[in-house]
Amino acid sequence: MRFFKDLSLSAFTAGFVAVLVGFTSSVAIVFQAAQSFGATPAMISSWMWALGLGMGLASALPSLWLRKPVMIAWSTPGAAVLAVAGAGYGMGEAVGAFIVCAVLITLAGATGWFERVMNRIPMAIASALLAGVLARFGLQAFLAAQTALPLVLLMLGTYLVAKRLLPRYAVPLTLAVAIAYVAARGQLAWDAVHFDLAMPVFTMPVFTWQAAVSLALPLFVVTMASQNLPGVAVIRASGYDLPISRLITLTGLATLVLAPFGGYALNLSAITAAICMGREAHEDPKRRYTAAVSCGVLYVLIGLFGAAVTGLLTAFPKELVAAIAGLALLGTIGGGIAAAVRDESHREAALITFLVTLSGVTLGGIGSAFWGVVAGAVALAVQQAGRKASAGKDIAPACKIKRAQKAAAAVPAPGSPASTDTAPNPTAGKPQP
Repeated sequence: MRFFKDLSLSAFTAGFVAVLVGFTSSVAIVFQAAQSFGATPAMISSWMWALGLGMGLASALPSLWLRKPVMIAWSTPGAAVLAVAGAGYGMGEAVGAFIVCAVLITLAGATGWFERVMNRIPMAIASALLAGVLARFGLQAFLAAQTALPLVLLMLGTYLVAKRLLPRYAVPLTLAVAIAYVAARGQLAWDAVHFDLAMPVFTMPVFTWQAAVSLALPLFVVTMASQNLPGVAVIRASGYDLPISRLITLTGLATLVLAPFGGYALNLSAITAAICMGREAHEDPKRRYTAAVSCGVLYVLIGLFGAAVTGLLTAFPKELVAAIAGLALLGTIGGGIAAAVRDESHREAALITFLVTLSGVTLGGIGSAFWGVVAGAVALAVQQAGRKASAGKDIAPACKIKRAQKAAAAVPAPGSPASTDTAPNPTAGKPQP
């Protein structure tokens, strides 16, 4: 019952926007991955069933249990890898590779090695990584004006006015106005909506070393480097202290169970997590978990009513999706940039991380998020080589830095009115030495 007390319109809208952005931006890649293995329409529907239920339950249940937003998504770069490398492999071999990848993800979480690596990344680098990942969505929001200028201007104007008058409901109002506008102009593709239940299709796994090397290992590497790494950066930059290793283990186990039905790889979310963990979801960070739960419930509905929900979400014009994503992430992008450049000793390394990540460069099949961290870490190592100062503090986990900053802010400064009014003076009335 506490969930319903904590739930708000802004939180539910954040969950809906997260599903809208996460789903429409990459569902076509997932379809291509399935088709590369010769999937039938029933198998593709089964993939949506498995991925929807996996993302939904792995997001909603931990969020309810921890009372903190936990966001799980499918591996978009993993789907891109499968779409390219899947030629020549059958669905049975693909499922075998999914299982191998799931075991590797589970081991990465159970042993804790991934979290230990993340704990070595300074707060400035993590914030720059977050800003670089999200800034591309901010740019796409305004690039959409090239093909839908009236819609983007209407959404921007609505957002700015609502942010001034009703800041908590700026994103819901902007989305409502945009949907009304495109509906009035007949730009919603309702013919794509078909009400059919998705049914799971079991595929017996076939294990071969060729599929393990060509499919499982690349899928594991890009999922950890391009998805889980920025996912952890979002969590820590948002100030949440989540059990990273246990969540990684959860995604591995969920993938292991759902792999025979098409659940190829689940991981921590970055983009959609930023939407549900930001102030636009709720002013109170303790109530933002309701946005993640709402997102999880919607993902479950996608799994159960795969064809209908797929058609409904893809009915929105792509410019609307790009614009609402960029506007919903403005606050998080600004916060990430501010945190990245706050410390002058880390500023250049953070900017290098930001720019490399923003570039979208892909090397060896691994995305720019990983290379941004590598470039920033190398720059920081060069700049601080031979220095003794504050090495331990600089590499402390970002969540601990966040708690320390909050604790320091809560302590009144000596001589301030707060300190003199609230704290009794034990030496009052006594002669001073």
